[in-house]
Amino acid sequence: MCMTELFHVSSVLNRESIRRHGLDWRRMGAAPGIAGPRVPQLAGCFLAIGEFERRWFTEMNNTGGPVDVWRVDNIATTQLATSMEGHQFYPGPIGPTHLTLVEMDVPPVTR
Repeated sequence: MCMTELFHVSSVLNRESIRRHGLDWRRMGAAPGIAGPRVPQLAGCFLAIGEFERRWFTEMNNTGGPVDVWRVDNIATTQLATSMEGHQFYPGPIGPTHLTLVEMDVPPVTR
């Protein structure tokens, strides 16, 4: 079975928590989310599907600082739900064994 690459973009301030605990919206707090909110938007973890969305989320960066990009393994797109805004998310925590840090310290895009 061929699986599409999935990614999660997060502030570098969350790096150690993600390494230790994985992705879990209940642990949000070290930095605002990629879209800027300081509280979870929903019970789940937003994921980018493929390279285009990965770049889009990286460039959206409203965290106030650099971000990391994590590849998410062993989750199929059929397991994702869609937010009211039309973005894909996994409706549960994602353990650290499913994550690989693939890009670090990506600076915010200056517009």
